[in-house]
Parts: sequence; C-alpha cells; structure tokens
Amino acid sequence: MKYKTTAALAGLLLPALLGNQVQAQEGNAREPIGPSPYEVVSLWHKPFAEEGYAFGGASGVWAESADRIILAQRGETVLPYPIPDDFLGFAGDMGLNVLTDTNRRVWRNCLYTLNADGEVIDLWDHLDYLCEGSDGPGPHRLRISPYDPQKKLWLVNETFNQIYVIANDGSEVLATYGEKGVSGDDETHFGRPQDVAFLPDGRILVADGLDNNRIIVFDNDMNYITEFGSYGTGPGGTDTIHAVAIGPGNRIFVLDRAGGGVNIWRYSNDPMEYTFERRIGDLTLPLDIIVNQNDFWITDLGPLRFVNYDFEGNLKYTWLVPRELPDGYIEVHTFSIDPEGNLYGGDNQYGRLQKWVPKPGSGPELLIERPWSAR
Repeated sequence: MKYKTTAALAGLLLPALLGNQVQAQEGNAREPIGPSPYEVVSLWHKPFAEEGYAFGGASGVWAESADRIILAQRGETVLPYPIPDDFLGFAGDMGLNVLTDTNRRVWRNCLYTLNADGEVIDLWDHLDYLCEGSDGPGPHRLRISPYDPQKKLWLVNETFNQIYVIANDGSEVLATYGEKGVSGDDETHFGRPQDVAFLPDGRILVADGLDNNRIIVFDNDMNYITEFGSYGTGPGGTDTIHAVAIGPGNRIFVLDRAGGGVNIWRYSNDPMEYTFERRIGDLTLPLDIIVNQNDFWITDLGPLRFVNYDFEGNLKYTWLVPRELPDGYIEVHTFSIDPEGNLYGGDNQYGRLQKWVPKPGSGPELLIERPWSAR
C-alpha cells in the first residue's frame, strides 16, 4: 500500500453543500455575490514583442515583489495582417484565442520578469528551449518554495511531462525531473503534471494531474517517498488535478478541475501517511488556488469568478470577473499576490497578464493574502 486513507471520513463529503443557496442568474455562481474588491490597472502589461506578434497564454505567474513579477507564457502569438492602428497589444483584442488558435503559437519569450509598471526587466529567451517543439500547451505553473532561501523557480511543463528547477535570476536550469515527452506513472515519470507545492519539513508535492490523478511526495532532494489520490468519485478521488496548495493545520488542498471541487487531505510527521478529510465545492472548472490562514480562494469558470471558502466548505464570498474588453478575461488560469497586496491574473485565452489593486475601503476580509506558509 502506497498511502493510508481514512475512508470513514467519506461522510464528510460535501457535494450538496451549496445546494440550498440561491442560484445566481448567470451560470454556476452562487450567493453571496458582491462587487470586486479590486480594480484593474488598465493595459498594465506593456507589449514588447516584435511587430506582428503578441503575448501567448499567461499560464504561470509568481509575484516575488511588487517590482518583480515572474511570468511563464505559452510562447507568442502570430497576428493576422493588417494590424489595426488602435490595436491594444494582446491577441484577444483582435478576436483571437491563444489557447485554441494553436497554429499561431511560436515558442519564444516563454519566461521573463516585469516591474511594477508592467515593463519587461529581464527576458530569458535563452530558456526558450524548455518549450520549443511542443505540440501542446507546454508551461503550466510557476512556483517558489517559501522555505527556500535561494528562491529557485519551479516550472511545470505539462506537455513534455517535465519539471524544471531554475536559478532565481534565470541564468540556468539547475535540475530537470521527468523524461521529456515520455508519460508514465512510476516513481520517475509524470503524466501531464500540473503543479508543485512545498511542505514546511522539506517534502515536495507534485500534482501529477491530468493523466495520473495522483499527488507524488518527494523528499527535499526529489527522491520518491510515496503518493496518494486516485481517479474516481470515491473519497479523495479526482478527475484531473489542476493545482495543489498547502494550508495551516497540516492541510493539503487538491484542486479537481473536471470534477469541480477541492479535496482536503491532512499530512503528518510520518512521510508515508496522508488522510483524506473532506471534499468542498460545487464548482464548474476550477483553475487555481491560494490558501490563507483561515480560508482559501479559487478561480472558477462558468461564469469566471473568484470564490472564497472557509475550511469547512462554507461559501464566504464571490466576485465575478467581466469578459468585456479592454480589461476583461476569458479565464484566470493563474493568480498571485505580491507583498503589497496587489493581485496578478494570467489570462490563458485572451493572452496577457493583468494587475489588480485593492479598491480604497476594501475590507481585509475580502482581499486575498499571500499564500500561507509556516513562517
């Protein structure tokens, strides 16, 4: 047996948790729904591509500081000719969808950093080889361990079934895990991995998510320890894991994209033991998650929104993200918070990163904090 599961906790599953709440007029959003506590900094992300090109899908973002935001994008997008004089600099403004218009994708400028004004600081085009030749979406998540003094970057490449560890200054790739282009479900291969998270004691969790529906546990040197989770609707089961995050009380949050929910597990000092606690959420297609001290936030589609739950599964707040341009989104595939409380969301379909700042008077209970850590 690779892991321990407390099946008796199946009764804590919450599939009907929100069933008695008021259905919103649009899609699967449910009350309480209120105004956004943030306002968009319009056209914040300054275009830098050569003429005839624009951003690709903004799939991974990490706000290390308010003046250093690290972005992983799915290459650039070839624009149709002619380009209008009033072009706003991103593919969605021309009616393109960078997720589905894959014939327009070129693998360059996949990793770079931005300053507080949305201008490029460092363009790491020497790392484009990590994405080149991909026949799929490529880079999926970008994370930094809160316990790593070197602040190494972890880049998850879904299509190549690989995870790269990169020096914080982008100078070099320090380690590569997984065999390029080879899918597997053993201790050294991945099946379209989606995310990575870090426990305070040094354990590293990989969301090996789209094919294998498992969380793999490694030690601090990426030696395999064990794994937990499985495909299905039983306790702890998922139907494509899209993200994983760590919270207080030894909680692990596993985001089930196609299954429309979040599974909460508990870890212990025993590196082999992981206990399923409960399932939360009546969601449509959850995308990313940030866990805070007492609750967590998710981006979900149908309609696109930010959703706030407490750890028992009570829906605390929802705010909708408009689709209309110039400031709208189709999806917030990834989001991050800088130390000053600004919010960054990557749109994987319109193709750009946007910045939100807290509205004056927004109470702290409505604002997303930096991801929880044991420090």
